[in-house]
Amino acid sequence: MGLSRREFLEVAAAAAVLLGGEGRLRQAAARQSLTEADLLKFEDKGQVTILHFTDCHAQLVPHYFREPSVNLGVGEARGLPPHLTGKDLLTHFGIEPGTALAYALSSEDFSALARTYGKIGGFDRIARLIKAIRERRGADKVLLLEGGDAFQGSYTSLVSKGGDMARVLNELAVDATTGHWEFTLGEKRVTELFGSRGKAGQVKAAFLAGNVVDDEWQEPVFDASRTFTRNGVRIAVIGQAFPFTAVANPRWMVPKWSFGIREQAVRASVARARKQGAEVVVLLSHNGFDVDRKLAARVPGIDVILTAHTHDAMPAPQKVGKTLLIASGSSGKFLSRLDLELNGGKVADYSYSLIPILSDAITPDPGMEKLVAEIRAPHEAKLKTAVAHANSLLYRRGNFGGTWDDLICNAMLAERDAEIALSPGFRWGGSVLPDSDITWEDVFNVTAITYPKCYRITMTGARLKETLEDVADNLFHPDPYYQQGGDMVRAGGIAFTLKVDERIGRRIDGLRLTRTGAPIEPGRSYVVAGWGSVSETVEGPPIWDLIAAHLGRRKVIEIGPSSNITASRQNAHQPAKP
Repeated sequence: MGLSRREFLEVAAAAAVLLGGEGRLRQAAARQSLTEADLLKFEDKGQVTILHFTDCHAQLVPHYFREPSVNLGVGEARGLPPHLTGKDLLTHFGIEPGTALAYALSSEDFSALARTYGKIGGFDRIARLIKAIRERRGADKVLLLEGGDAFQGSYTSLVSKGGDMARVLNELAVDATTGHWEFTLGEKRVTELFGSRGKAGQVKAAFLAGNVVDDEWQEPVFDASRTFTRNGVRIAVIGQAFPFTAVANPRWMVPKWSFGIREQAVRASVARARKQGAEVVVLLSHNGFDVDRKLAARVPGIDVILTAHTHDAMPAPQKVGKTLLIASGSSGKFLSRLDLELNGGKVADYSYSLIPILSDAITPDPGMEKLVAEIRAPHEAKLKTAVAHANSLLYRRGNFGGTWDDLICNAMLAERDAEIALSPGFRWGGSVLPDSDITWEDVFNVTAITYPKCYRITMTGARLKETLEDVADNLFHPDPYYQQGGDMVRAGGIAFTLKVDERIGRRIDGLRLTRTGAPIEPGRSYVVAGWGSVSETVEGPPIWDLIAAHLGRRKVIEIGPSSNITASRQNAHQPAKP
């Protein structure tokens, strides 16, 4: 499916601003002459502006982040954005290879372009852009929303139990947020940070999650929505936390709460908001893009869905009926700006920009720069300590794996004396460029969770296949409402073919041990190492200590993309390989 005329014009306008016709941004960045004015160029439209960022995973400072080279869509989403990567994505959106937009949105030529354009993100840069937009547009016209997964993913967030990000969101003056990984801090800490229904917490932003209910009374734990008035326009924001938190993450950390999509509750919240006079209805969602695409088709009355969880970044909104779906990326890499024009109490037009946070081009905001420095000061020496050196690119994102997870699996195989290693298919975690030190901060950026034990167990071949089948179904079930996890579990010591479009029980084929080539036998037991288990009873060292020990012994890391998982598709032009 090609771009609509509206989408084409939006992307072309963004490219014109960022590229200046013949790659002006690329040349300017190389000369370090680019300013935030180039990124902020935008023709104001209508009465209100909505700003959105999401899935920053507590990345306070500029860093590198490679987008996936494989992101397969299934069912009705097959071949549609955001399930386009690399050259296909650039071609679909008409983005010139080698440009700043290409660097920000795709994995093509990542290492070389990273050397040209530099790091992305940094909350002092994000704060600068937000302040600039508020000052130019008028603060009374701007609503700032954060889509969840802000309180996990870094060392400082881990040791402060999210306290660092509470300070950051308060400094930004975020209006509303929702959650997913926040719940892995546990029920008590979550309510300390965010409060509960009708009660305030440390975070000043409204924590909206109408799909989280108390098990005993079946009542909402948090407020479902809040109405904000901007420039005289009533904007209802409905919050949707990740509906499968108790499946994808430890249930024992939130034992009294239940989650779910709860479509009927969303429908009721929309109807209530309209009845109470809302002129704009926004769903601040952590469902995942494909879930939201289905929801938009089934629940009328939503003007905008701000998507999250699946870490997708798209330079133009996708439209389902009358609903705009916005995908703002992850890791502090983008800030979405959506201007809305209302006529007769309804949204009549809009203008959109996905702003890449190119760190070298943006002057840090002094207040946020000071706050981030205060947060990091007690830990800076440790975080900057090198534990090894990378001769090759380390990255995580992709449906089936990345070199970071291959390294983690290799570490578990060696340090836990295992035959097979399983690493969760997390989407978060930065990249390390070739010929760079691997620091403690890099290690924590791909491992910082509150349940980090690296276990060593025995597992039968039958149980192993069942586990792989379950994870694959959570990712590739054709009905988005049953897609409950992250990316595919990463595997070391085994190889297999994954038949994406098959049903559960028939997707995993040709499962074998890589060191011998022998097929995995259903009745035989194998020694398996892994981490990130949702079980409360597993034992073992923290995964970051195990990785650091392995890196300390290896000293120099050279690792290329793994070929142990091959994905095949029915009626595809060619198999997709990670």
